[in-house]
Amino acid sequence: MTVLPIRAYDDPILRKEACAVVDFDHELRQLIKDLTETMNSHNGAGLAAPQLGVPLRVFTFHAKLADGALGYLVNPVLEFPDEEEQDGPEGCLSIPGVYFDTRRRKNVVAKGYDAYGDPLQIIGSDMLARCVQHETDHLNGVLFLDRIDETRRARTLNIIRHAGWLDEDSAPAIKISPHA
Repeated sequence: MTVLPIRAYDDPILRKEACAVVDFDHELRQLIKDLTETMNSHNGAGLAAPQLGVPLRVFTFHAKLADGALGYLVNPVLEFPDEEEQDGPEGCLSIPGVYFDTRRRKNVVAKGYDAYGDPLQIIGSDMLARCVQHETDHLNGVLFLDRIDETRRARTLNIIRHAGWLDEDSAPAIKISPHA
């Protein structure tokens, strides 16, 4: 396993939709190990492959506040069993040091595959639901700040501009999430 560098906010790969995994092979299993190791080394709640520069639809999660749930999902598709929402703090390893309350669905059913191509389903609420939605957004080229209200977004963009890790000429872009 290897701890890999995490792509920062202004990296174009974070704004592109990831490709479906078609080969459930040793390379995929190594990617999942690398994602898990990198996520854990940064005390993250989740990490998507594009954050490591890999444009594939796979993410890992470690929702410590959700009974320590640790796992991964390949080619996720989300379903929402109800309309209940939650609003709570959220951050991103690609946007270090930035946290804002973000509205998400409270409950989620995520269907996809394991590293061998077998069907896998994750049913989660609260923190686990937030994490699964956040990481699936990454696979769609969406960042959590795309989901926050305009006032919080303006504050976030100001923080990012002055953070020192973003190229001064980069103009932060906002993308609309495909999830209502």
